[in-house]
Amino acid sequence: MAIDDPAQGTDTSDRTPDATSDRSTSDRSTSATSGSDRSTSATSGSAPDASTATPPAADPDSAPAASLWAALRPLVLRLHFYAGLLTAPLLLVAATTGFLYSLSYQAEKVLYRQELRAPVGDRTVPLSEQLAAARAAHPEGTVTSVRLPSEEGATTRVMMSTPDSEEFKSLAVFVDPYTAEVRGDLVSYGSSGALPVRTWLSEVHRHLQLGEPGRIYSELAASWLWVVALGGLLLWAGRRRASKRALVVPERGATGRRRTLSLHGSLGTLAVTGLVLLSATGLTWSTYAGDNITAIKDQLGSATPVVSAALDSKTGGGTGAGGGHEGHESMPGMEGMEGMEGMHGEGGTDIGVDLAVVAARQAGLDGPIAVTLPTEGNGYVVAQIDNQFPVRLDSVAVDPSSGMILDELRFADYPVLAQLTRIGIDAHMGLFLGLANQLLLAALALALILLIVWGYRMWWLRRPTKERWLGAGRPLPRGAWRKVPLRVLVPLVVATALTGWFLPLFGISLLVFLALDGALGLWARARAART
Repeated sequence: MAIDDPAQGTDTSDRTPDATSDRSTSDRSTSATSGSDRSTSATSGSAPDASTATPPAADPDSAPAASLWAALRPLVLRLHFYAGLLTAPLLLVAATTGFLYSLSYQAEKVLYRQELRAPVGDRTVPLSEQLAAARAAHPEGTVTSVRLPSEEGATTRVMMSTPDSEEFKSLAVFVDPYTAEVRGDLVSYGSSGALPVRTWLSEVHRHLQLGEPGRIYSELAASWLWVVALGGLLLWAGRRRASKRALVVPERGATGRRRTLSLHGSLGTLAVTGLVLLSATGLTWSTYAGDNITAIKDQLGSATPVVSAALDSKTGGGTGAGGGHEGHESMPGMEGMEGMEGMHGEGGTDIGVDLAVVAARQAGLDGPIAVTLPTEGNGYVVAQIDNQFPVRLDSVAVDPSSGMILDELRFADYPVLAQLTRIGIDAHMGLFLGLANQLLLAALALALILLIVWGYRMWWLRRPTKERWLGAGRPLPRGAWRKVPLRVLVPLVVATALTGWFLPLFGISLLVFLALDGALGLWARARAART
């Protein structure tokens, strides 16, 4: 993200001694050879003398594009200036909490080692005994699901609902799979199983601990992040330079504001793709834009499918894709297995959680899995929970009376948009590529923090005089849109209106800004007329 640009404003009083070597007053011209876009030498740090510089040969093919950019640049610059200036505090909070959140996965392993790890034994005890131990430790709770250990030395995580459980939160009871000893319990949040530290950081990042009203902050930040990032890229790429390498490599020998600009622009170019992806994936589960995204996915038939665990009320059989097994025998190999006898649910004989896992394994579900226990009218749901590439996210529903597969859902059969949404969200949360993903998120968050700090520094250095400590840099004057050709302005307005409809908080905040900016302009003109 960039907040400022070397040609910000046309008034020479905005300059500081540190900035005079890298800025030009030729913003008044919309020529393709606008002086504000010229690149200065990396060794001298100053613009070449106009009397000795040899003008580049005119390229007839590039003249229309250059002329169009010269007309659009002031508009992009003004939007970028205000968008960066006003949304930077929101983005700074999001970036700081996001940085801490990306590191919380590794912090959990240290802080909650007692609960998460257990000494490796010779054999594991049946899952049903582990659930019984969790129930004995917390008789007030109801077991809803269980996550099996993903590796040797990991504990079984039994999820329970309690009378005081908050929405989307459960009590996680950690059981030693080798001894059925309860090693502790913690509050767990969401499908990723976030523990208290990560949950707290997630809530601050998402809604500032303010609940639903606080989600406006994060959606507003995500709605503007891509605008600021792409606007900054256009402004930086539009500057003339000796080589393309200067796009991503800071200028050597630069000082003052020019050095800050060079660092800001080169880092922003490196980070822009990641920032835009963070913005897009963050919007998928926002309140208002998220609803629009979900509606479009539904209309395109790309909603995320869910495995059906519904039981036929008359026969006790399934109604999903694997249903219709009335009168069939249970799955081969289950008849003589330990624990088959005496397991009764609300609707009759229950094969038990251990045999439900066997059925799912036989159906091809390997790796880490979670089992959701039957409820009235529904059977077991066994789902893979390996979010790390290559993902394993298949799921099956198991008939609790026979062990037959009621329905199965393979991640490969998801609609493409549903797959991309799931992968995008997992990547946003730091799950898709494991530790590498988390380190990349931390680097992006740190980059955004630096971009914001450097952007504000450039704004400060552009204050009219160094003696005016409370002064600040001025944006490009109003009326930049008048320079844009009508053939470009009309589609641009339409595209902005559609974007504002699709991203409501972006549209509303843009309208508020335009109204305030217009009111300030009228006030300034009235004040000037009186004097």
